[in-house]
Amino acid sequence: MNENFFQLLQYAFSKNPDGPALLLPDEREISYRELAARSASYALLLDGLGVAAGDRVLVQTGKSPEAVALYLGCLRAGAVYVPINTAYTPEEVAYFLADAAPKLFVCDPDDAAGFRVLAAEQSPDTRVHSLGTAGQGTLTEALNGLPAVDAPPVAVRAASDLAAILYTSGTTGRSKGAMLTHGNLATSSVILVDYWGWREDDVLLHALPIFHVHGLFIALHCAMLKATPMIFLPGFDAQAVLAALPRATVMMGVPTFYTRLLAQDGLNADLCAHMRLFISGSAPLTSQTFEAFEDRSGHRILERYGMSETMMNISNPLVGERVAGTVGFALPGVQVRIASDAGEVVGPGEVGVIEVKGPNVFKGYWQMPEKTAEEFREDGFFITGDQAVMDASGRVSIVGREKDMVISGGYNVYPKEVEVLIDEMPEVSESAVIGVPHSDFGEAVVAVVVPAAGEVTVEQTDAALGDRIARFKQPKRVVNLPELPRNAMGKVQKNELRKSLADLFEAPGS
Repeated sequence: MNENFFQLLQYAFSKNPDGPALLLPDEREISYRELAARSASYALLLDGLGVAAGDRVLVQTGKSPEAVALYLGCLRAGAVYVPINTAYTPEEVAYFLADAAPKLFVCDPDDAAGFRVLAAEQSPDTRVHSLGTAGQGTLTEALNGLPAVDAPPVAVRAASDLAAILYTSGTTGRSKGAMLTHGNLATSSVILVDYWGWREDDVLLHALPIFHVHGLFIALHCAMLKATPMIFLPGFDAQAVLAALPRATVMMGVPTFYTRLLAQDGLNADLCAHMRLFISGSAPLTSQTFEAFEDRSGHRILERYGMSETMMNISNPLVGERVAGTVGFALPGVQVRIASDAGEVVGPGEVGVIEVKGPNVFKGYWQMPEKTAEEFREDGFFITGDQAVMDASGRVSIVGREKDMVISGGYNVYPKEVEVLIDEMPEVSESAVIGVPHSDFGEAVVAVVVPAAGEVTVEQTDAALGDRIARFKQPKRVVNLPELPRNAMGKVQKNELRKSLADLFEAPGS
């Protein structure tokens, strides 16, 4: 039996082959028949480039129909799809090349020459090609030059075989590759389509990036498993989203999307009358945003909770009370418990760490068996590191993070990665990076530094970090202190810093 996730998608596409898959801003439509055919061509092309089942394909490209078709082609060919953030710098990409050792690295045309040099240093066996519009990307040109042949068979894969690797930043600065299987993708997607009541007449407003689990595996898969249309925007633009809302029925977004929509005068109940469902994830949604959005739009946002390692775990109900400040109940087939550091289940209303178990949970971290072992209990529960409470009915509310991770605009930022670079600055004696509440981004990255002499400015950190890490990881503010607060063991008390700087972005001019 072939358990390749693409088999499910191919079956769904065949139910509505001439229906639109992608509705583009230039008014072009790409049907599911065309998308399937394009995926078959990419599978053939990958074979011609020597990419076999199980080989990694590292991808850093802009959001486009071709990028979607390439992803589907990788699934079809049995290759392991490895998307990375388009904001990552060459220095960051070097790590992924060395760690994933991909057979193929696909990038944007303007970056290809530089990345070929980089790949030769980090992963000599990796071929580098670019992906662009027709006539620009070498893959696109090669694709258009392929002879007309029958679609290749879907590669035979077991449910336990890898389909993708999603890199998440590590607390030590070393990114971890979460290994997701065909079974993970299939079960999670099928559960969500049912739980969120996906209908054959739904139209998804897709403004998310597709290098992230939210935009790639949640949004795309839900629409594709029902072969329903997606209004496929290149990114989030508040005015473009408002203009598209009357044609859509479902929108998925991060909290920043909703705060930016609330800042627009045009948001009202009439504009949202055609909408069936607004979903929020990737970062905590504040009660204020939840309530303000309901007042303006007439819709209660459905908040849910997931992560790269597990995709979706918990969701507020489609039918039933969606409570502000909560992420809802465990999804069908997913076991969720709140436990102490020792792994003992705590009682209702007590704070503990969310642990999950189910067919959605990843296989482990790529080439990190020790780290994988640390993150799983002996009974198979994965330790998420997110702190929460569960009430007697099973409803979960996130209360914080055990780890220091910052979520800014829906993207994860691990402070250690930033601190290491700031500490290299001659102007800095030591630093602590924290997340501070921000009305637009949810949390903003803030660097608290002990200067070596004089004051350290955000302009200096921008200059020092600009070419080394992605812009979303860089501090939006620098705070100078004579010393960092520490406990009796000498550990920096970041909770104290977060508390004292909680109002930093509420000040005038912030």
